[in-house]
Amino acid sequence: MKATLTLLAFHFAVCAAGIAQVVPEATGPGLPVSGRLHFDLRYSETSEIGGGQDGQQRSYASGDAGYANDSERLPFTMQYGGGYSWAWAGPQSAGGVFQHLSLTQGIVGRSWNLTASDNVSYTFETPTTGFSGVPGSGEPIGGSGSTTPPDQTVLTLNARTLDNFTTLAAGHRLDFATSLNVGGSAGQLYFLDNNGLNTDMLMADAGITRRLNARNSLAGQYSFSRYSYGSASSTSSANAVQLDYLQVNTAQIRFTRQWSRHLQSSASAGPQWISSANSAVVPSSTNVAASASVSDTFRVGSASLNYSHGVQGGSGYLFGAENDIASADFTRKLGRNATVGVTGSYRRTAGLNNNGVTNGKYAGAQASRRLGRDFNVFADYTALDQSSSSTLSTNALSGLTQIVGFGIGYSPRGIRLRH
Repeated sequence: MKATLTLLAFHFAVCAAGIAQVVPEATGPGLPVSGRLHFDLRYSETSEIGGGQDGQQRSYASGDAGYANDSERLPFTMQYGGGYSWAWAGPQSAGGVFQHLSLTQGIVGRSWNLTASDNVSYTFETPTTGFSGVPGSGEPIGGSGSTTPPDQTVLTLNARTLDNFTTLAAGHRLDFATSLNVGGSAGQLYFLDNNGLNTDMLMADAGITRRLNARNSLAGQYSFSRYSYGSASSTSSANAVQLDYLQVNTAQIRFTRQWSRHLQSSASAGPQWISSANSAVVPSSTNVAASASVSDTFRVGSASLNYSHGVQGGSGYLFGAENDIASADFTRKLGRNATVGVTGSYRRTAGLNNNGVTNGKYAGAQASRRLGRDFNVFADYTALDQSSSSTLSTNALSGLTQIVGFGIGYSPRGIRLRH
């Protein structure tokens, strides 16, 4: 173990020295792009306790990269996180490559704006902590926006999935206090080893927002969602059933308050109408959709708290499900060289055709400390727990699993690109 870490540290040092020679060129004149680029490289080792992988020892080589340009009219951002994982002791399981890429391009006019974005990930288990969602890889955790949106509310292991979501949105300011927005999305959740329900998603929404005063705003939003399963059979039922599609229509009123420059809260609620291609499998019904969030960004960190209730596609194991999702994130700097972060989530997934309830929970904590200007060491802990009265696929998490990890990273200052 010590020999491996020593070798990796030497390798990182050599890479750092090589990259450092390129940085001055990146700030030179004549580049076709301008903005800020940053990246991180990491190596970590983990040990798993409990669950189906008890005693497994795993290594991760991973990294992150992010870029944002300086254009006010054509803003563009990119974020990438990924790496490679392999087990070298204990039970063998799915691993290998994991990746997550997010791209956003905007066009801003005098009274209108357009935004196109794509979010794609490839992983071997349900995403939880960090941007790529793989616990123990050393990615920073905690802080608003650091985790993957919960397309999969059922926690699974050894399930290679490809999850892609593309969105196009437009906004138009009608007057100084009123704005209109419309949008559409398409998504795919594919299980590459055929151990889940492949799901195609189509969504559209429209809404209007009215600014009441300097701190408060009120919005009305209507959305339509369609989840298509093709001719697949549900893996969560002892008696195989089929459903072509599920449709969800939602109308909500949202109230937002800006309490201070950094503290904001939002709450929304409204009816939700559910229908399907086969009412014998998923009968038509009326539900309630609701959500609430609070976020605070302060000088040395950030925190957020989120809750949502409503019907979604079923996470690849159910023909639609009523979900309750609560999550919290917190990150804080301790002095100039140390950072701590914590995150946690509770996910309740209830099948629409009375096929049981799944309760999943996870929590993670990480501490990191800088060694000199560019290197850092970190340690993290993650706990995942799930119980279910549904008949889920055999790769669904059952019981408590704990992951302890530590590692070393190379994290240079961001590179400023100037055109």
